[in-house]
Amino acid sequence: MPQPKTDPHDIYRIMELFSDEERLIHDSVLDWVKERFLPLIEEHYEAGTFPLELLPELAELGVFGPTLPEKYGCAEASYTAYGLINQALEYGDSGLRSFVSVQSGLVMYPIYAFGSEAQKDRWLPQLASGKAIGCFGLTEPNHGSNPGGMETIATPVEGGYRLNGAKAWITNGCLADVAVIWAKVGDGDSKSIRGFLVEKGTAGFSTAEYKKKLSLRASVTSELFLKDVFVPEENMLPNVQGLKGPLSCLNQARYGIAWGAMGSAMFTFETALRYGLEREQFGRPIAGFQLQQLKLSEMATDIVKGRLVAWRLGQLRNAGEATPVQVSLAKRDNVNTALRIARTARTIMGGMGIMLESHVMRHANNLESVYTYEGTHDIHHLILGEALTGLAAYEG
Repeated sequence: MPQPKTDPHDIYRIMELFSDEERLIHDSVLDWVKERFLPLIEEHYEAGTFPLELLPELAELGVFGPTLPEKYGCAEASYTAYGLINQALEYGDSGLRSFVSVQSGLVMYPIYAFGSEAQKDRWLPQLASGKAIGCFGLTEPNHGSNPGGMETIATPVEGGYRLNGAKAWITNGCLADVAVIWAKVGDGDSKSIRGFLVEKGTAGFSTAEYKKKLSLRASVTSELFLKDVFVPEENMLPNVQGLKGPLSCLNQARYGIAWGAMGSAMFTFETALRYGLEREQFGRPIAGFQLQQLKLSEMATDIVKGRLVAWRLGQLRNAGEATPVQVSLAKRDNVNTALRIARTARTIMGGMGIMLESHVMRHANNLESVYTYEGTHDIHHLILGEALTGLAAYEG
């Protein structure tokens, strides 16, 4: 097989931008994904299941809440390291990265940032060790891009609150031991939104799994139902009110997605390149034809640009200076780039590109969901548009 004249995986030597510790974290997770996860993903993708048997190994790698303090059993690593973890995980599957992203950014983060000391001490060590699973209940059947319109209500009662409502498209919902549920207290506006920790088995709290998905099949996606669910006062997150709470959590998740999408792009590019060098037509490898080289060069260039955007965003996060607009730009463009690369990889591979064993269409199908979750592609355009013009296009 012909040999590339440059490293196709790191043309701009981006890995040199990271510290020795960050590279070690990335390499450890990526090696695990290749050795332990990829041999199992076909089976779980076809079955529509998540490989829960790997949770102890994921916890041992330190991927749950990696930026949080060591006192809770976390790695206390940099945000750049967290990004590289997501990149390595999504090299395997978007569902794998989604599981970790929800556990870390949407469950552990709000408990750490907005919870009481008792809530932190109880839940963070369990979540970090993988002994407990969490989910994040914000999206509703009638309210996705407009979370302020939520209809889930928390009515004050003696000793706590009574919750009624429903949540939709919740990753890990049927698996979760604890759900971070966002609800309006009373019948107020978005300023009254509060977060509640609802535990598995609580009377009136039930879940149902979405079946027959064609995307994110190795991820458990659920509906949550709350019918007169009593939540004690001590289970409300005490240190945040209004949309600031859930939106700050979404920024955590979107940050990880910006990195994760590049992991998916790197996998599909590598697969297409290897196939192009091995597959011969008309007496030569198809990678030697002009049209295929055009595709490969554009894919490689887009990956360089996306990884540099993620790296710069990581620097800003480490300094505490990253803005939601910067996160939106990176999430929107990197996911779009990764989806385009996956589709192009499929064309290079022809019929083999649709086979599960090649993994390319699996990545493409997954990215169709990532394109619209944690803020749709279009909504992120409008967030950037408002920042550029001062005009909010999504307000009536």
